[in-house]
Order: sequence, then C-alpha cells, then structure tokens
Amino acid sequence: MRKLSYFVGMSLDGYIAASDDSIDFFPLGAEFLAWLGAEYPETLPTAARPHFGISDDAPNRHYDTIVMGRGTYRPGLAAGLPNPYAHLKTYVVSSTLGQTGDPAVELVESDPLGLVQRLKKEEGLDIWLGGGKLGAQLIDEIDELVIKSYPVIAGDGVRAFTGNFKPTNFKLERRKDFEDGTQVSWFSRA
Repeated sequence: MRKLSYFVGMSLDGYIAASDDSIDFFPLGAEFLAWLGAEYPETLPTAARPHFGISDDAPNRHYDTIVMGRGTYRPGLAAGLPNPYAHLKTYVVSSTLGQTGDPAVELVESDPLGLVQRLKKEEGLDIWLGGGKLGAQLIDEIDELVIKSYPVIAGDGVRAFTGNFKPTNFKLERRKDFEDGTQVSWFSRA
C-alpha cells in the first residue's frame, strides 16, 4: 500500500510559508539543493528541473502523486505555472478555488480524506502531501513525515499543521545534516 508522506520545509519555529504563501525566506544552500535534486527530484517544480540538470524524462524516485491545498498551489499559479508539477499526478484540494487552470490538475472540492484513502489503495509510488491546513485535516492518514528544517526563524506565517489540535506520535527514523545548518529528518508513525 502507498504511503502518504508530508514532505515539507519549515522554519525552526514551525512555519512552512509566509502569510502570503511564499517560501523565498528559506535559506537554500548549494549542498542541500544538490542533494534535493539528486534524492528527491520530483519535489522540484517542472520548470526548475533543467536548472538542476534533471531531464524531462527523469524517473520519480519517491512520489508520483501530489495532493496539495490551495495555499501550496497558489504561488505556482500566480507565477504562471498552472501545473507546477507536471511530472506528477496533481490534486488540489480547495472548496473556493473554482478551477485550476490546467486540465491535468484535478480540483478536489470536498472529501480530501476519501481521495487520500482511495489513492493509497492504488499502485504506484508514494503520495506527497503539501499544505498546513490540509496536513491538519489528514493527520490520521499521514504515514511519514520528511521535514526539511531550515536554520531560520519566521515569526509568523503558515504553520506546518493549522486548525486541528490532535497530538500524534511519530518516531525518528534518520536525520541528515548539511553544512549550512539545514537538517532533513524522516519520521514514521509511532
């Protein structure tokens, strides 16, 4: 069965984006970016892949599907990228967006839990989850956390989990440190 993996970058104080959903305040060191391009190439937007030397036909290593909330989707849409991850099957969960701007991006206006439960039963690589509100809604379905912790304090913005107080235990599986202070930690559901 496929896993739902919340693969997310966050500040030391638990924010995954600024209040305007931007993430440009995260310090991205060269060593970390090289590792990300090699280990998780599918998590880079399609338009950015050539910059990292990733070919259009490069295989996805971990995920073949992304389920994201409106806030995670909106920055790509604003940048003129209605399908920022064209190399993944993309679902956007929103009851207010109305349309996605690309027929390959499926809008899910209700029941994200049902969507994820159905996707987990399908064949394929794991499912990448994106979004603080959506993460909180789907906390019972999250099998794995992959947290990219950047050495910065945000102070305010979008929290990693917003809107659902539900203490849930996870177990640290491994951690990778980078020279600039960035850490990537893998957790499995305890």
